[in-house]
Amino acid sequence: MSGNLRSSKTTSKSPKTSPKKQKGDKAKRSSKGKRKQLDKKDEVDLSMEGIGHPEIFPLVFTTKTQEIFNCRVDEDVTEENCFKLIKKEDIIQDLKTRAAISDFHPVKRVILEYPGEELLVVFDANFQYGQNFYLVASEEAKENFLKPPDTAEEKEEKSEEEKERTLEVYAYKHSVHKPWVSLGSEKEVEEESVKGHATKIKYMFSRALGKFGAPIRFTDRNASHVKDSYLECTSYQDKTFSIKLLERDVGVQMVPKVKEASSQTKWTYPKNAATQYSPRQLSNEELEESLSSEKLKEFVTSVHLRMEIALQQNEIMNAFFDDWKALAEDESSYGDKSDVYLQAYQSFTDPHYLKDRSISCVRWHPTIHGIIAESATQRYSDEERINPSDKLLLQDSVIIFWSFSDPTRPQLILECPHDIYCFQFSPSDPNIIAGGCFNGQLVLWDISKNEERLQNAKSITVGVKKSVVNMDSASVVNPSENNDTSEPSYMEDDENDTEPPLVRYCACSSIECSHKTVITDIHWLPDHFEVNRMGITFENRAEICVQLVTCSPDCLILFWDIRVTKIPGKPLFEKAKEKKISDMPPGVPDTFKHLALSWKPLLKINLCKSDTRMEYSPIKICLLEQHHHYKILDKAQSMNKQKALAKEKPYAKMNVPSKKPLKALESISNNFFVGTKDGEIIYSDWKIKIDSNSGKPVSKKPSHKYFIHDEAVNTVQISPFFKDVVLSVGGWNFAIWKEGVTDGPILESSCMTQRYTTGHWSLTRPGVFFIGRDDGNIDIWDLLKKTHEPSHFQNISESTITCISPWIASPKQQFLAVSDDSGVLHVLEICPILSQSSSNEQANVLDYFEREVKYMKNYEKYQEFQAKERTEKAQTQMEKTSVAIKQKTKIDGGARKLK
Repeated sequence: MSGNLRSSKTTSKSPKTSPKKQKGDKAKRSSKGKRKQLDKKDEVDLSMEGIGHPEIFPLVFTTKTQEIFNCRVDEDVTEENCFKLIKKEDIIQDLKTRAAISDFHPVKRVILEYPGEELLVVFDANFQYGQNFYLVASEEAKENFLKPPDTAEEKEEKSEEEKERTLEVYAYKHSVHKPWVSLGSEKEVEEESVKGHATKIKYMFSRALGKFGAPIRFTDRNASHVKDSYLECTSYQDKTFSIKLLERDVGVQMVPKVKEASSQTKWTYPKNAATQYSPRQLSNEELEESLSSEKLKEFVTSVHLRMEIALQQNEIMNAFFDDWKALAEDESSYGDKSDVYLQAYQSFTDPHYLKDRSISCVRWHPTIHGIIAESATQRYSDEERINPSDKLLLQDSVIIFWSFSDPTRPQLILECPHDIYCFQFSPSDPNIIAGGCFNGQLVLWDISKNEERLQNAKSITVGVKKSVVNMDSASVVNPSENNDTSEPSYMEDDENDTEPPLVRYCACSSIECSHKTVITDIHWLPDHFEVNRMGITFENRAEICVQLVTCSPDCLILFWDIRVTKIPGKPLFEKAKEKKISDMPPGVPDTFKHLALSWKPLLKINLCKSDTRMEYSPIKICLLEQHHHYKILDKAQSMNKQKALAKEKPYAKMNVPSKKPLKALESISNNFFVGTKDGEIIYSDWKIKIDSNSGKPVSKKPSHKYFIHDEAVNTVQISPFFKDVVLSVGGWNFAIWKEGVTDGPILESSCMTQRYTTGHWSLTRPGVFFIGRDDGNIDIWDLLKKTHEPSHFQNISESTITCISPWIASPKQQFLAVSDDSGVLHVLEICPILSQSSSNEQANVLDYFEREVKYMKNYEKYQEFQAKERTEKAQTQMEKTSVAIKQKTKIDGGARKLK
């Protein structure tokens, strides 16, 4: 096609060189020419007007330009398909974008003056016009390129084809029609044809004229949702076929006789029946024969590989894992109200020790599964407390140990010198128990000798199952593997042993140096630090809990040390007295014989009010440095831990405090929260300072005081998840505090209709806590659901709730011990919604606390701004008043002068 535009001059003047060399030379010349064009500012006339083709402009397209306009050589354009139409707008845009470096820049004026919308670019594979592409700059030439005129040869071929067609038309001969001769088939066709006799029904469909030509939209819809949206053609009886036949020709053949019959089975009356059978047992010969049979060996061999794979799969993944439950983990903690409950599991009471008594303290055993201890106090008036009668003095004061296995009988009884209001197991050795008495004394027990009795309590099963128990490790063993010749001990009810053992206390503090009133709270200090007489914290090299802290309404907080103290220069009569005291009664452990009646506090803290000489009356104390709650997973772990503690016995070899200098611990917090008898919350420090006037050591005064509760505070407890968040309960409300926030509680409830008597945090859910009321109900608060009212409440007893203590039995089972004023201890099972925490619940609760702190700071700033605004407003008003008074005075003075 390009040959149509060639001239004879161009053909004659073309160099006679090889095509490859010609292409290489032309490519070099084109690249050199391109560089020269980029350097020039003015346009160059590139048209082929000199050779008779003014509409052709040779161009050099670089690889970038070929990619932009999709005219890549040998891909988009080839030698056979060499045309490419490019829009004029795209070329102008390229000229604007790349400016002088655009390959169309030399023909910019030609492009802008081009009348059409698309320009034709031709790939010059043979470099006919000196470059790899050339531009056709006229519409006529473009049409000639795209639709070239027919040549003389093509015209001759077309004329020959037309002649052949005309010859064929004239040669066609029409067929001759012959007459049809009937052979009788039309009668058969007429007989077999179906002719309709019924009148045809005509339907006419009409449509509004305005809807003709309107756009049509097809949509899908359910026909059952719209009335009269479809037409149902139901079946009906055709009257044409309802005419009764009066006469009919019927042919009958011989058939067997048919007889209709019916039968009914005999119905028996249903009866309840039971079957009892005894297991089939094989003899020793049959057992050996069955085990040595070839059939069993073949079976074991065939399933060996499958069983091995199954066992490996069970080790790799949990076959009983509930995927659907795991997917709904976050939603499960926000279940329906009916899913939140506390189910009654067990209850304990004793007609002898707990008659007319109120339970004052409840503690779960830290390591033995299913063991719980409680202490009870006599219910008497304030007058009887001041003047105790003989009845009160003769009343038994005990701590009772109960077991899930036997709810009717106590497992162990601890004898007390007086009513116990609070007690705690030692975190280092649960066999050591410390309790606070009504008369202010501090008492210690050692139940190591009775540890086996608590461990060997029978498990909760149906019936009595005999299992041989190894008394050293408290684990079930095989009788055949027991080489001991002694008689094994069985986990059965001993009918002869009806009375539980009575354990006497092994140490008691000196009455002169103890509290003057009842000890209301007691805590063991953690095993990683200890306190000296000045309240400074040091490292604890023994790594066991050796110090306690107690509080009492006598305005004192006392720190106690259970180790041996050497005081030099004692008189001989005091040594003789200590020797006489050290002779312990028979059957009493001598673990703390060095403390008998000579035990004195290590540190005294007197809580004095800063503004007056009056003193605070602490009821509950909360140390910011203390042990976390015990979390027992199962019985096996509890037995292993108990076995390890039995071997170690940390308190068996207590040493005298070392005289070597100990390392002071600056990271330990010395601060604590205290709840008082008057409903105040105190934040103070236990360090002792030296008085500048007298030079004597005195207690620091509380740094902050808050009056939140209307009555005595009965609970001050740190959160098991956040070390700086504290819950306080007292009177008719509760409050949540955060260390470092001195403006008050971050959350304070409104006054309730019933008085709150006790409270406790949940051990597994950071935003859940339980509060007991005086009407026998328990309020369950969930901060992630509601903060203005309890999310759920449940009635437990008709008496006042006195204590609440949760316990984790296993990852899927938790219990809540609730005691009341009538001497009954209720054990409730906590539902999964209140016990199982979601994956991000702790982060959500922490975020809620931080938002509350931020809100308090903003509220404080707002109050300061309002106070400042009121002050400025009052000052402005005073200035206006003074100005008005001055003006009035001037007017009155002028009037007097005129008179």
